[in-house]
Amino acid sequence: MEQVWIDSSYINLKVALRNLNFAMLLCAMLLALCLPAEAQQSAKVPRLGYLSAGFSSPTPARTEALRQGLRELGYVEGQNIVIEYRFAEGKLGRLPGLAAELVRLNVDVIFTYGTPPVQVVKKETTTIPVVMVSGDPVREGVVASLARPGGNITGLANLTPELVGKRLELLKEIVPQISRVAIIWNPDDPGSGLRMRETEAAARALGIKIQSLEVKGSNDLEKAFSAIKIEQAGGVVPLRGRTTNNIRERIIELAKRDRVPTVYDDRPLAEAGGLISYGTLIADLDRRAATYVDKILKGAKPADLPVEQPMKFEFIINLKTAKQIGLTIPPNVLARADKVIR
Repeated sequence: MEQVWIDSSYINLKVALRNLNFAMLLCAMLLALCLPAEAQQSAKVPRLGYLSAGFSSPTPARTEALRQGLRELGYVEGQNIVIEYRFAEGKLGRLPGLAAELVRLNVDVIFTYGTPPVQVVKKETTTIPVVMVSGDPVREGVVASLARPGGNITGLANLTPELVGKRLELLKEIVPQISRVAIIWNPDDPGSGLRMRETEAAARALGIKIQSLEVKGSNDLEKAFSAIKIEQAGGVVPLRGRTTNNIRERIIELAKRDRVPTVYDDRPLAEAGGLISYGTLIADLDRRAATYVDKILKGAKPADLPVEQPMKFEFIINLKTAKQIGLTIPPNVLARADKVIR
């Protein structure tokens, strides 16, 4: 009887151990299966806020340049990064509300370009990192300095006052007899005062007189071009700003009608019918902005990331427009163009 009891206990113990081992193995398998799912659930997909004062439809080149930069760094929109787009559609009064929306969403980084949007974002948040592409962020009060931006904002500065002189030089090469240039601008537009001072300084250095024409809307353009005729200005330079951007097609139309050479700072304006454009390759700035987004998402602080300046520029000539206004572009100028529209 005693031997039977020992055998029975031994058998029961073996069964219990076998059941325990099976239970432990099953738990281990279930844990192994659950861990990847839990890791996937806990992995946070970063969200990038995109704030623009412009229109959602005419700006695919700028948004695509940023997306291209992100793709080069391994970010694919909709997969491992989400972009929350907000466009003011040309209405600056909408910017504070749109910026507040992005802040409420608690996005990881906000990207914006242009003076008004970045100044609005600066007021809305001091904690969410901001990557900007702006004209002169130091003078605009956005960052403390280019080398040490401080705060929560960094990015790229389209800080190129010397390009104003370059545009006037090109105009003088194309129209050697030029002595007076008309400047179309709105002093109420952010940054326009600075651009006007830079233009005046560059004109003095070249011995060119400036005809200042304040234009606050399309209704002022006919009067402005009448004044250009009276003063016999040899060229027109519309300064970058909200107003001139909104009426650019009309400026191009009137300049062609009156056969006046126009010089712009942005490639699309030459492509739309302006005579020439010379300026920063904006798409390169937007693409490079992606590197700032990447560094910040990986833990870098905006205050520690110096603001960079433009590295690539482009010169566009619209030869079709030149022929329409009866102007011959010197061969040596044509040879220097990055693109000639025929």
